[in-house]
Amino acid sequence: MTMKKPVAAVLAVLVLALSASSNAHEEATQDPTSSMDVPVAAQNATEVVDRFGAALQKADLATVEAILDPDVLILESGGAERNRKEYLGHHAPADAKFLKGAHIQKTHRTARRDGDLVWVGTESEVHTQKDGKPLTLL
Repeated sequence: MTMKKPVAAVLAVLVLALSASSNAHEEATQDPTSSMDVPVAAQNATEVVDRFGAALQKADLATVEAILDPDVLILESGGAERNRKEYLGHHAPADAKFLKGAHIQKTHRTARRDGDLVWVGTESEVHTQKDGKPLTLL
């Protein structure tokens, strides 16, 4: 079964503020057939996003807490969690439980940096089980 349903840990867009570096405007050579569009200036941010996702999937909430800014805003399914404490106290444990054992395949990623602001958008295909039945989320 394939469903198009948002999952906070997979589809949330994380905006990370990073300090400017000397190569802030250097662009990566992009393969026109690649679904990954990440300039060199945004690569550090994508590594942080990947560390966050891996920590959440392992239920390593201490690392999730360390990565998230205290004032993070997480938008999901029409709702919002307005800071790190709220997310860790509500959805993070459920997101970790849902993602445990899931196979997550990135299908597309776009990232951009403008000064100190970096955004990363990642689309994924998540293969997991729910109620003993295979489930695929886009």
